[in-house]
Amino acid sequence: MEPEVEFTSLDKPLFDGADATKGDLVAYLEAVADQLIGQLRDRPLSVMRARPGQRPFMQKNVPKNAPDWIETVGIWAERSKREVHYALCNDRRTLQWFANQRAVEYHPTLWPDPPLVLDLDPPEGAEFAVVAQTAQLVREALSSAGLSGAVKTSGSKGVHIFVPVQGDGETIAAATRALAARAAALDPSVATVEYVVERREGKVFVDSTRAGGGTIAAAYSPRIRPGVPVSFPISWDELERISPSDFTIRTAPALLDGRDPWTESLPTPQTIPDELVEEGRAIPVARVAAMHEGKRRKRAAES
Repeated sequence: MEPEVEFTSLDKPLFDGADATKGDLVAYLEAVADQLIGQLRDRPLSVMRARPGQRPFMQKNVPKNAPDWIETVGIWAERSKREVHYALCNDRRTLQWFANQRAVEYHPTLWPDPPLVLDLDPPEGAEFAVVAQTAQLVREALSSAGLSGAVKTSGSKGVHIFVPVQGDGETIAAATRALAARAAALDPSVATVEYVVERREGKVFVDSTRAGGGTIAAAYSPRIRPGVPVSFPISWDELERISPSDFTIRTAPALLDGRDPWTESLPTPQTIPDELVEEGRAIPVARVAAMHEGKRRKRAAES
């Protein structure tokens, strides 16, 4: 029989401004364990941990004092020149252990079987209506390319659009850049692909940089925000009628009612049109282009 996880300090505040306790987090994760584990299974996992009076922090490497039954996978990190041992959250006991560690957010890698992902990031103070408007631009761009996807709230102020596809990482990344550019071009007054925040001019950023080795908050993952909202699946038709704050660790379990609407809404993997890939290959990677521009400006200022 598997040993139980012994929970501690369940009556303590989860984090500053959460309006929730650690026990509320544990109860929520137990209620959605099947749905959430379905999104985390076999994907190297990073988590955001939080506690009152401290800054939240991202944990990638499993701590040395973790139980030996935590399943891990070692991945070489080129930047830090070391092997990072990520957890694989494939069962309830592992999820319970993370909950007891105050792991609030769950950010799995997008691989294996990476989807095409567009992350819509609105400017500070923007109404959700402009995010919904931009999401419909992405939907139109997808449709024009013969593709379809599913949408969920990010749990923060934006949305994530997932498009299951067939292809390798480079192909998917190129197609993602092309679709982001197409969507922004449909209404440049609302959407932008400008990576540098100061140049976005108050528009919604259509982020195409999640491809490759990126992570993203999983469907059903709580977020470290006031009220503890969660990333929640919605239909395209609901976009104009909902607010991200509708979905929290208190409201989401009843809305799910035992279902897994995220898995249900995802289409089967689709073939990426060749012309979309070629179009995307001609578009520089946003963060790389921004880095080179920053270096160019620094050299100009020093000369």
